[in-house]
Amino acid sequence: MQIPLALSISVYIFGRFNPLAMSFIIRKGTKQDIPAMMRLVMELATFEREPEAVVNTEKMLMEDGFGEYSIYRVFVAEEAASGDVIGMALYYTAYSTWKGRLLYLDDLVVTENYRQYGIGRKLINEVLKAAQEDKVEQIRWQVLDWNTPAIEFYKKLGAKLDPSWINCSMTKVEIADYLSKV
Repeated sequence: MQIPLALSISVYIFGRFNPLAMSFIIRKGTKQDIPAMMRLVMELATFEREPEAVVNTEKMLMEDGFGEYSIYRVFVAEEAASGDVIGMALYYTAYSTWKGRLLYLDDLVVTENYRQYGIGRKLINEVLKAAQEDKVEQIRWQVLDWNTPAIEFYKKLGAKLDPSWINCSMTKVEIADYLSKV
């Protein structure tokens, strides 16, 4: 793909990348985005200091998002000049006995070199529009208590951060171990 001269001048000033002139596209993710999505998952896991905790694979992402029984939806941010996927917002429908149908935002991630340029806001805007279109009662997500930039970002959106709930989880191994004792 050849970059038009005007775009290459605006993006690269004196041979250096100018992120203020960056152009990106937010779109629905496709099967072709799976490798980039997996890269973003690993980048986020490394940022969250748990890369060894990732057990998901490209094959699982493909089947779970684009297979016969897809269970998630995703928006991706694509850098216009290169076509590289530089961010994603992966979410799915969940249910609350108190609220009814809701969306759960599992991951909102923008690759490190592209943070602070409004890409995360554009991605979450699309998820919030999907929430409105789906007529859900609520959207939920989690943020690590030490991720101050994300916490501040969510506060600016008007999100309610509720410290009174404790997250619970069990791995496949922990489930099997527990059930073997029942």
